[in-house]
Amino acid sequence: MTIVTGSVSMSLDGFVGPEPGEDGSGVHERLHRWMYDLVAWRERQNLEGGSPNIDSDVVAEEFHQAGAYLLGRNTFDLGEERWGEDPPFRGPVFVVTHRPRPVLTRRNGTVFAFVTEGFESAVAQAKSAANGMDVLCTGGPDVLRQGLSTGLLDELQIHMSPVVLGGGVRLFDGLANYPLEFTMERVIHSGTVTHLRLCAER
Repeated sequence: MTIVTGSVSMSLDGFVGPEPGEDGSGVHERLHRWMYDLVAWRERQNLEGGSPNIDSDVVAEEFHQAGAYLLGRNTFDLGEERWGEDPPFRGPVFVVTHRPRPVLTRRNGTVFAFVTEGFESAVAQAKSAANGMDVLCTGGPDVLRQGLSTGLLDELQIHMSPVVLGGGVRLFDGLANYPLEFTMERVIHSGTVTHLRLCAER
């Protein structure tokens, strides 16, 4: 059965990104520092080398289980130039947006479709395109919140990074009217980051 999984790096004080409009390069670097030397992450960026450790195994697992991806428009806009012709997805990506744009095809099999009919439509299209594999939602915070508030997010993987940011965007802000319950499915601690896999209770 196809499930929808959200994946996000989070600071110890609960932040998952900078405030909208801020230069988020420093925040992004601190939150995701644990990934940059992993062989699984580097391979997806067309880079050589890297460490083949348990953190790399977790990243590889996310990629290998995903048959389609969900992104918010801000995440796409921030990544488009950096990804170039070889984005790390290598499959169908559905971008939730209010701004229409023609389908964008890259040479490594990545196809970006821009969905203006809402999050639920993007999920339905991603599930159909996933061919029995899972759908991975990798950001940003607003899209992940939509997954939580609609009940369409089946799993949440939080990569808890041992940094304190002191400000930014919290993943669970604005969800007070949506009581959320999870089952802790897995905890992996590598010494660099702690990976939490939570299963949403229905």
